[in-house]
Amino acid sequence: MEHYTIATVAERSPDFRRVLWTGQQTQLVIMTIPPGGEIGEEVHEDTDQILTFVSGTGEARVADETKAVNQGDLVVVPAGTKHNFVNTGPNPLVLYTVYGPPEHADQVVHRTKEEADEMEAAGKDEPPTTAQ
Repeated sequence: MEHYTIATVAERSPDFRRVLWTGQQTQLVIMTIPPGGEIGEEVHEDTDQILTFVSGTGEARVADETKAVNQGDLVVVPAGTKHNFVNTGPNPLVLYTVYGPPEHADQVVHRTKEEADEMEAAGKDEPPTTAQ
């Protein structure tokens, strides 16, 4: 059994992205977006994503809609949907997200967005496959 006091775990992580758990069908990831930062506009063609916001304030940009997000909010991003999440507040925007199927390498840690972008571009952040 995996058990997390997820808000506490997410709040304690200074890393941009940290994969906590990866299963065959889903993946649990925590993220901390610094003030003025963003996840970056992206589309996961075959992956649904559910994001729950732990602290901070931000803006969800999903498809053609924009909404403010705060502590306790949850946003669903269906596969194939363009999205971005931007920190609009003075404090880190902290969240946890569930991907289905997994989107990132198991147990990967990206300390910054720049590091995450570099690892993705280099092919070093690929999700596990059932062949492994």
